[in-house]
Amino acid sequence: MPRVLVFVQEVDGAPSSLGLELLTKGSSIGDAEVVYLGAGSNAAWSILGAHGAQVVHHAGAADVLPGAPLAEAIAALASAGGHDLILFGQAYDDRDIAGRLAVRLDRTVLANAVDIALGEDGVHTRHEILGGSKVASAKFTGPAPYIVLIRPKSFPAMAGEPAQPEVIPLSINQGTSPAMVLESHVEERAGPKLEEAAVIVSGGRGLGSAAGYELVEALARRLGGATGATRAIVDAGWVPYAMQVGQTGKTVKPDIYIACGISGAMQHLVGMKDAKTIIAINKDPDAPIFSLADLGIVGDVHKVLPKLLEALGNR
Repeated sequence: MPRVLVFVQEVDGAPSSLGLELLTKGSSIGDAEVVYLGAGSNAAWSILGAHGAQVVHHAGAADVLPGAPLAEAIAALASAGGHDLILFGQAYDDRDIAGRLAVRLDRTVLANAVDIALGEDGVHTRHEILGGSKVASAKFTGPAPYIVLIRPKSFPAMAGEPAQPEVIPLSINQGTSPAMVLESHVEERAGPKLEEAAVIVSGGRGLGSAAGYELVEALARRLGGATGATRAIVDAGWVPYAMQVGQTGKTVKPDIYIACGISGAMQHLVGMKDAKTIIAINKDPDAPIFSLADLGIVGDVHKVLPKLLEALGNR
């Protein structure tokens, strides 16, 4: 069986959803091992085991940026372990570590993949381009290990039977990183995480002003969902960057995505097009968002949303 090494970062005391997506896919390809960055716990090990991890190499939380020291540690691990494939997510620390690791191992990185397969002739990947309207295939046939960056929400995180993996401490040399972490801030939010929410209500420039975004927040609260935004209103300072959905923001895949006053620029569609049901509200009947929507409402969001909130309140 191929040996697959998966990078998983801890978020809020548990393995990240992105890491579990990669681990689920990695364990379907071969024997999966995890490099885990975070404090760790028995609960975390059980979650990793249920998602297919057989071995966990635990690198504890550090006071330095993890890119350089973890790249050094993973390079040593991969060189000694004979791994065939190393998976990272398309996220900040993942990309930093993967780039440094590629230099240390003298390997190519295949980035932004949405699917992956490992064959006798090398690694095969698929990549969405032109806003997802086209899919490109890539193959790398050089020596293993192959390094691949995967887009969030490309695979479901599926837990199997409870299992307890072997946990091995992974020593990292913090002295290889001159960048210290002086302080960190918890992202403020109301409701579920944007990346994990079953319902997302997003707003765009069609709301007219930052005050108009209160309608989006009210609907999200009523539905128990999360709030999202387009790049345009993030750049305008109406909402924080953490709420941005799109190519340069977050990729989401909710059951329901409600786009309020969003025209449907390709930059935004890339981040939400795989939602199960898309509902669009826009006063322009020719807005590109309607070509993607399962349900379209042609109307002014300032009139439609209050009526919708009233109807929900009467239920």
